[in-house]
This record gives sequence, structure tokens and C-alpha cells, in this order.
Amino acid sequence: MYQPAITGSGVFTPEQVITNDELVVAFNAYADKWNAENAAAIEAGEVEAMSHSSAEFIVAASGIENRYVLDKSGILNPNIMHPTLPARSVEEPSVMAEMGVDAAQKALAMAGVDAADIDCILCAASNHERAYPAIAVEIQQLLGAGGFAYDMNVACSSATFGLQSACDMVRTGSVKKALVICPEICSAHLEWRDRDCHFIFGDVATALVIERDEDAKGDKFLVKSTRCATQFSNNIRNNNGYLRRTHGQMEDRRDMQFMQNGRKVFKEVLPLVSRHIADHLSDEGVSNTDLKRLWLHQANKTMNDYIGKKVLGRDPEPGEQPNILQDYANTSSAGSVIAFAKHSADMKPGDKGLICSFGAGYSVGSAILERA
Repeated sequence: MYQPAITGSGVFTPEQVITNDELVVAFNAYADKWNAENAAAIEAGEVEAMSHSSAEFIVAASGIENRYVLDKSGILNPNIMHPTLPARSVEEPSVMAEMGVDAAQKALAMAGVDAADIDCILCAASNHERAYPAIAVEIQQLLGAGGFAYDMNVACSSATFGLQSACDMVRTGSVKKALVICPEICSAHLEWRDRDCHFIFGDVATALVIERDEDAKGDKFLVKSTRCATQFSNNIRNNNGYLRRTHGQMEDRRDMQFMQNGRKVFKEVLPLVSRHIADHLSDEGVSNTDLKRLWLHQANKTMNDYIGKKVLGRDPEPGEQPNILQDYANTSSAGSVIAFAKHSADMKPGDKGLICSFGAGYSVGSAILERA
């Protein structure tokens, strides 16, 4: 058996940024337009008027201040309210593959690993650009990697589930070096016309290099233990899929985009995640006092603060539980990896930290790391 280690991380960040103020202007213009078009029904009491959003409401509800997106022009157009991404020919790289390659190249450079030496690529994301051929296999070709590649989807926990899969393969010797890549085009599945969620998501891609500890050339984090769990719930859902036309559901329907019952998610996910982390640490003989860092899924600041306090048994000190969602918003599976990539360089040999993601499914995945 071999000891798996994370030796490189990379983050692709789109060039375009949408601030809360910009988002609110566009949303409120859309709400006014909708209210005017439906004035008669509103007056008759048949439908409720759409309420305005505000930057203050967004920050209070989520802690989010900005988000990076592939296209802001369509999102901020009250007549469109979604990103507009030009169609690509079959000869051109897919958008997800292009994002993933960027993040992967940065991770490979950090690890000092050639793409040709990679044995396995996992493209782990909450939404895939197509059903097949696999985005991971396309990334494999674009990078010039060897071995094999496949896509996987466990929604917001895709990164940690992918990390466990890669570590298991490295640990058993079936592969020597692996890439876990999480390209997330979350702006495409978000309903920007819904006040309750129009601010949640952003676009990004992350990558991690996992290899044998003995092969690492530079700084590394030993992956001491991983754990994953799922429990079915409909409280976070996206019904979009290739079967829509067979159901006569090709029209613009609200349930074909991201939907969630936020209150139920808070009530059910927080104890699930807190218990999962506590059990994982206990079973591995790791005390909460041993943890120097918590890299949590970046969905909501209130959720992270709650989990951090539960896990540590106190309010986290500055830097112990870093948040990046104020800048990136919720980036689904990529969030915890962004937090790790941007807030791990200062850790010293022997320091322990925990990556944890959670979301639709429900799913929760955790990894106990030690700086070597």
C-alpha cells in the first residue's frame, strides 16, 4: 500500500466579475418589467408581484459580495437573465475542458509533474456540458496525459468524492499519479430571475494532483484519511436533462433550473455534516484541537460558521476556517478546493487540516490532511 499525497493545486478564475450592486440593478429591472407585464394578474390577486433584491439582503443571506462568471452581459440583461456562451463546433474544445485544462496545468506546474505521467483523470462536477464523450477524456487528450479518464457527479461533493477515488487508486497501486478536476459552469444552471437564489453561484475550475508520497518532488499534503456519505433528499434539485422532450417538458419551466428548499437544507445538512466530521475525526484518532485549518464547502457563510464552531467546539479564530465565497460565491464542488489552494501555503510540517464538501444528494465528503 502507498501513501497518497496532494502535491499540486490549481484554480482557473474567469476574467469577468459581477458585483452584488450590478446584479441587483439587473434583477430589479427584470422584476419591474415582469410586474408591468403581469399587472392585471397582480391586481386581480392571481399572482404576487416580484419583490426587489438588494446588496444588503444578499450579504446577510449568504456572505457573498462578488462572483466570477464566463459571461456577465447576458446575466445582467433584463431581457435575457442567463449567460450567453457561443456554440462551439465539434472540432473545438468544450468550455469545461478548456477551463479544466487551465486549472490542471497550474496544478501540474506546482507539483512538478508532466501531464504525460498522469495515469488517471477524474472530471468531477455538479453539471457536465454533455453526457458523452466524457469531458475527462477530452481533458486527457488536450493535456497529452496517459492512462484513463472518466466523469463523475456527486453535485457539490464531487471534489471530495473524486479525491477519495483518486487516493484509493494511488493507495492500492493501480495508478501512480492522478488529477481530480472540477470545472463548474454554475452560472448556466442558476435561475437568475429568482430573488431567493439569483446571487448564489459563480463559475470556476479547480484541479488537484494526487500521487505517491515517495514520488513527490516538493511541498505536499499527505491524505491520511477520506470518508464519503450520501442520504437521498429532494431539497436541492435540478431536473434539466436529455429526457425533457420525452416528457413534453421543453418549455421554460422553473424546475428545470437549480432549486432548493433553503430552510430544510439548513435544518438537515448542518447536523449531518457536523456529525460526519466529528465521527471521521474520532475514528481516525484526531482531536479537534489537532486541526489547524478547516477548508469547508463554500455555500453560505452562516453554514460554515456553524459547522466550524461545532467541529472546533468554539468560534474559529481568524484564518482557521477561511471563506472565499465573498469573492467567488458558491462554486459547487470547487469551493472547498479553492479555499485549500488559497489558504494552505502557510501550514507547517505536521499541521493537520480537513477538507469537507456537502450538498445535493445529500452528500458529504471529508479528507484529513497533514502537511509533510
